[in-house]
Amino acid sequence: MKNSSLRGFNRSLPMSLLRAREAVMKKFSPALKEHNISPQQWRVIRALEDENGLEMTLLSERCYLLMPSLSRIIQNLDQRGLVNRKPVTSDQRRSAIFLTAEGKRLFAEISPKSAERYQYITEKFGPGKLELLYELLDELIEKIDE
Repeated sequence: MKNSSLRGFNRSLPMSLLRAREAVMKKFSPALKEHNISPQQWRVIRALEDENGLEMTLLSERCYLLMPSLSRIIQNLDQRGLVNRKPVTSDQRRSAIFLTAEGKRLFAEISPKSAERYQYITEKFGPGKLELLYELLDELIEKIDE
């Protein structure tokens, strides 16, 4: 029995957001795959490039990754020499994650390709519409999180 108050599957907000994410990620994924980096690993690298030395909990929140997933990602990136962990001086049980020189080099290599993808999306969608989309998404998050 069909529930008439439920939106159509293709017009549900989660599905629309997921389709938009997939369309965007199709443009970024090739450059990441070329370096054997997953989108989640790239999120971690980008977050650390922005603010190196984040504690795991904060990194998890910034990257929207559950702690078990983040732990596996950090272990992989650490084995590859892209990050290292150091104990937090105020609490030796906690650790902060830092990009290594190799991690920074990889970021410098991938980021121009990422910037090209952003330029492509901006040209296709329009700079004003893209800025409006960011504003609307920020407002949606703010209103729902109230």
